[in-house]
Amino acid sequence: MSCTGCQLNKSDNTLTSSRVDMLTSYNWLDDLPDTTHLSEIVEVRFKGTRKEFFRNESKISIKRGDKVVVASAGGHDLGIVGLTGKLAQMQFDRKIKDKDRYQVFSIYRIARERDLERWVEAQKREKPVMIRSRQIANELNLNMKIGEVEFRGDGNKAIFYYIADGRVDFRELIKEYASEFHIKIEMKQIGARQEAALIGGIGSCGRELCCSSWRTDFTSISAHMATRQGLSPNAEKLTGRCGKLKCCLTYELDTYLESQDDFPKELLILETSAGEARHFKIDILQKRIWYSVVNNKTRLNFSLQVDKVKEIINLNKRGTKPELSSLLDPSLEEKADEKNMFNQNLTSDKKIPRNKKLRKKRTNNNNTQEPAKKKNNQRQRNSSTINKA
Repeated sequence: MSCTGCQLNKSDNTLTSSRVDMLTSYNWLDDLPDTTHLSEIVEVRFKGTRKEFFRNESKISIKRGDKVVVASAGGHDLGIVGLTGKLAQMQFDRKIKDKDRYQVFSIYRIARERDLERWVEAQKREKPVMIRSRQIANELNLNMKIGEVEFRGDGNKAIFYYIADGRVDFRELIKEYASEFHIKIEMKQIGARQEAALIGGIGSCGRELCCSSWRTDFTSISAHMATRQGLSPNAEKLTGRCGKLKCCLTYELDTYLESQDDFPKELLILETSAGEARHFKIDILQKRIWYSVVNNKTRLNFSLQVDKVKEIINLNKRGTKPELSSLLDPSLEEKADEKNMFNQNLTSDKKIPRNKKLRKKRTNNNNTQEPAKKKNNQRQRNSSTINKA
């Protein structure tokens, strides 16, 4: 028995599901001795991004990747073991802040063949139930969207993940769902990022979304993070599949902040012998600042390292103005000259007008001139033949 994305192998009593295998954690302690005796805490992952902690009170011999039946409120569920031993205890201490209020259920047993079959049957019901639940929500004119439906392992309860801008009174909705599906209902509100993590997709980098592959915490991301990294304020490039700012904006933020510590607190105007130099561009990682000097209606651009800028600022404070020729980097000038020569070779002598009307007029003139040239050539040929005769 199998479903979409799930395969049940009765020979070795295993079940693989691509949707349940999301957010797989790599146990870096696999090469070390077994640490399951150090802690009873076990991390179990379910469909999508849901992970919970359980206690192995019966001292069952389990390892990462095993399918286990665990206790839940009013029934039981089935999941895959993610972490055990010391690493699971470390994750529990890191993620669970208030341990007194967190209810830790116990692990019943290793999943049997009948448990796996019921799990697959429950997963088969998820998609049709989700479609019907959206229809019922539209019939009741509720301003909400059912993003995903997750059935429990025993098939007696389902979690409906919904998205809503404001508060929704879904008391009548729960009654409709209970009478329609004959199961226990749990409504859980999620955001746009959680929806993208449940659905999955490919990001602009060409890889699977971070939220659906490994990321579990969704910290707040502001546009200030993009400006601190010198990124373009283009909304299309900064937003992800969920319509929010990309989570990867936080990955290199610390590196940029550390590099900015070497820059002067204020990029002051540099005083040179040719005039004042004003900054217009900054490369944080290369620690380089671009300046421009306007003198006699001519503009000269050049770049300086941060150490050189600090040296010039100290000279200006003493009242000295360095020569502009000493600030220019000859290697950069040679590269700029080569680039200009390359661009000149690519461009043609005749400039193509940008205006569509001028381009159309030019093509029309060329088309009218060609038949006129042909007529003149024909007349010359005829006159030459008459003269010969």
